Amino acid sequence: MAITTSIALFITGVLAGSYGTIVGAGGGFIFVPALLIFFNMSPALAAGSGLVIVLINALTGVTGYAKQKRIDYKAGIHIGSGAIPGSFAGVWLLKFQASESTAFFWIFATILVSLGVFLFIKNFSIKNISETAAVREQDVETSLLSSKWFLPIGFFLGILSSYLGIGGGWLLVPILIYMFRFPTHIATATSIFSLCLYTSTGVILQILYDHVDWLTVLWGGLGIILGAHLGVSISNRISSKVIIQMLSILLIVMGVRLYFG
Repeated sequence: MAITTSIALFITGVLAGSYGTIVGAGGGFIFVPALLIFFNMSPALAAGSGLVIVLINALTGVTGYAKQKRIDYKAGIHIGSGAIPGSFAGVWLLKFQASESTAFFWIFATILVSLGVFLFIKNFSIKNISETAAVREQDVETSLLSSKWFLPIGFFLGILSSYLGIGGGWLLVPILIYMFRFPTHIATATSIFSLCLYTSTGVILQILYDHVDWLTVLWGGLGIILGAHLGVSISNRISSKVIIQMLSILLIVMGVRLYFG
């Protein structure tokens, strides 16, 4: 691997790790498209390598969030438990799909853009939420969904995570915020924690199917680790509104990218 390619992977990792840790989505949403567009990697190899990057990002980020006591472990474990079998299904779909479905990508892109626009607009009408335990307990009582939905939501996220190689935090964070009334900072930290659980299964399967480029993981992973530490530090200094705006922009960009292949 050329030194310029290694440096480019490292820089991409720093950017993906910091942004992904702040919004609770992992770094795959930046890293996988970069592998496809700028490094000409095959979709299966990009998804597999990207999922390893997401796991590295999650493991690094969760250590920082654990010290800040921002993780809802009970919710994260339930979501991760549902996502583990979903990871098997996602890898199976990636390996055995006969052809790409244009309709699927257009529908998926529309959902992403719509969700991003919704969050962007909604964010202007809400107040910053306190992170106190008392507020968290009150929010649980007013949740639109009960905790029994964590398992099926996790299963769906596990499929998306392994199939696309970008983790599922980009969808889990708004679900936790608007469906389960999680404060934003707790939602992002819990999302990173759950990523640790279910991406581990996906990574093992991707390795078994030989879908991982280890040199890419090495250089990108070093950048991800640095970026994740930066993300944890930055996240503690910015408001909930800023985090949601960053997530909304991420979703819109992802959706637009899917529209154009």
